Amino acid sequence: MIEEYQTPSSATEQWYKDRIEYLSEFLTPERCAVLEKTITKRTRYMTILTENTFHPQNASALVRHCEAFGVQDIHTVETLCEFKPNMNIVKGSDRWVDIIQHDSTTEALAHLKKQGYRVVATTPHDEDSTPESFDASKGKFVLVFGTEKQGISDEVREAADEFLRIPMCGMVESLNVSACAAILIYMSSSKVREGDVDWKLSQEEYIATMYKWVKTSVKGADDILRRKDKDDKHILISD
Repeated sequence: MIEEYQTPSSATEQWYKDRIEYLSEFLTPERCAVLEKTITKRTRYMTILTENTFHPQNASALVRHCEAFGVQDIHTVETLCEFKPNMNIVKGSDRWVDIIQHDSTTEALAHLKKQGYRVVATTPHDEDSTPESFDASKGKFVLVFGTEKQGISDEVREAADEFLRIPMCGMVESLNVSACAAILIYMSSSKVREGDVDWKLSQEEYIATMYKWVKTSVKGADDILRRKDKDDKHILISD
């Protein structure tokens, strides 16, 4: 088995740019334009955390929602069950988002809070905010979605900075996690982009993500990059 071409820990912005430019030669200009247009709409100002999503179709929907609305990261806790999207449903959308696994809810919340995220727990039973009243401008935030039956864990409820619910007019108390996520991710991401906040990827994030996307888009990219490095070393030695 051939190992994946690894990005060195010392990789500089120029290192990424050189390889993006080289791999782009194997893509059509139209494809490159799509990647560039899409990445300018990506954000890490908001993200999501999902606790023990059981059904593959719900996991798949979360991936597709995040990709569709420009949310770059999905954080998962899988202490009870694996976050396992159905490949027939995601249809490759998982290639364009980053899925970060955490060992526990405790670790996930600590990690996200350290990065400056507000913990916004989604639940039908608390009334801090609705999608219309939620203030996206107060700072970065993570929407937390609980497991299908029990919802968010007690740990999330206790650690939450805010709660967000979708008001119901009918007999049902709540929506399926997939439907709930679609509404909240869409409305929250729209507020982020319409607000006066710095929501776009940093230059460092932009270049690293573009490299990953271009590498994903080129068949045999690992072998191509190995040959490039070998040729570059040969030229340096010859000089």
